[in-house]
Amino acid sequence: MNQTWLRFLPSFLRGRVEGRYYLQKALGHTSWLMGDQVARKVVGLGVSVWLARYLGPRLYGEFSYAFAVVTIISPIAMLALDDISIRRLAQNPSSRDEVLGTSFFLMVAGGVVAFALGLAAIFLARPDDRLMHWLVGILTASTIVQAFIAIDFWFKSRMEGKFSVYAKTSTFLLLSIVKIGLIYLQAPLVAFAWAVLAETALASLGLLIVYRKRGYSVKDWRFSRTMARSMMRDSWPLFSAALMTMAFLRIDQVMLGNMAGSKELGNYSVAVQITEAWYFVPMVICSAVFPALVEAETTSDELFYAHMRKLYSLMVFYGYLVALPVLFFSREIVQLLFSSAYKDAGPLLSVLIWSSVFGNLAAARSVLIISKNWTRVNLVCIALGCGMNISLNLLLIPDYGAMGAVVATCISYWFAVHGTCYLFKPLRQTGWMMTKALIYPKIW
Repeated sequence: MNQTWLRFLPSFLRGRVEGRYYLQKALGHTSWLMGDQVARKVVGLGVSVWLARYLGPRLYGEFSYAFAVVTIISPIAMLALDDISIRRLAQNPSSRDEVLGTSFFLMVAGGVVAFALGLAAIFLARPDDRLMHWLVGILTASTIVQAFIAIDFWFKSRMEGKFSVYAKTSTFLLLSIVKIGLIYLQAPLVAFAWAVLAETALASLGLLIVYRKRGYSVKDWRFSRTMARSMMRDSWPLFSAALMTMAFLRIDQVMLGNMAGSKELGNYSVAVQITEAWYFVPMVICSAVFPALVEAETTSDELFYAHMRKLYSLMVFYGYLVALPVLFFSREIVQLLFSSAYKDAGPLLSVLIWSSVFGNLAAARSVLIISKNWTRVNLVCIALGCGMNISLNLLLIPDYGAMGAVVATCISYWFAVHGTCYLFKPLRQTGWMMTKALIYPKIW
């Protein structure tokens, strides 16, 4: 059975895909997921720019602070069950109700824990800030509601991602319009937190509707203690890595908000948002080449590392391609997107954009880590980078404010991705490959 979209492919590609149903299904599934990510990045950035212009640096810094706190604790709600559940469902589709039911109840429990920890953390950090209590409380409530994401695991295991995209992307677009309406109505800051919670709740409702339309029922779900123990045993290394990664990515914003104030954090958050807007491209590239690299790894290490060398060079080349123009036009980019109220974010962006080079290399190195199953080494690298990030922020923020956080981020990103390669023997070869790519990214 050939897909309709095949007619739009060039003839030399169509000949390779025609008649290969499994490959067509995989490509179709991937294209739906990638389309969802691109839509979210483009529309999400536009709404965030609009919101930042409306709120101004101080209030936008408040919102970014609350969001950073919730982001750090969010892995507690997911428990890294997505990949574990999808793998089990793909291997044994008949276990659907047991896997989904167990995953759902585990994530509800994780969401409750995340909600309690979020409130406890914000009451300790800012005991008298009622606005921040509301913001964190509303945002962390979404970690409980999102447990219905378990439905998404089933569709992904069957490579039917389009059904999840229908539910989640339509809700995202609807709530993006609502957020724009709130801006026009000059709504208070807390209203935007409620919009985030509403998006999560409606996305869950959409998944439930699609799941039922496909002939399934959540009433058939059941919890298994045996499976719960097995899933948690499998997921803890991934969960630990996810928790450490989120702390690594967002702890600087929490520390900056506490040590330098909301206005500094608002400017820093703008620089972070522009820097991270480019990250989806290397993720797409690495996802696209992953199957070929896995096949090369099974053939020979020499062929595998030859491909990895090219991938590292491509990631660095793309990083330089983005970073160099931003370096020279950072002020103009910030003022064009976010207005002159964020003019202080220009110098921050000109330095922070270089961290994206190491973010790109991290995406490429993850292919190596997964292929070689070196997840524990990767966890240690992330932990070391996170520790360096916290230490440098404590040292630099008091004297240099947001620029201190920028420098801390760039150094710790380099160390976690590139520097740590020389600390572990299995990663030294990839460390030298990265060094050569950074000096001369040869892509042809």
